[in-house]
Amino acid sequence: MLKYKVVEINSVTEDTIETALNELTRDGWRFDGLHFAMRESSKRPSMAFVIFTREEGETSRP
Repeated sequence: MLKYKVVEINSVTEDTIETALNELTRDGWRFDGLHFAMRESSKRPSMAFVIFTREEGETSRP
């Protein structure tokens, strides 16, 4: 069975997205998608949601 993990990023920067991707893929999660929440008054995203998946029973890698 496929498991999902969603990481909410409140301060959307290159570094925060990179950190989320590196930490979870190192723990055995596979990157599935990235979604941004926008404000009408700004061109920059106010939040981001990073989605990861892995098969149930898979454990983190050493």
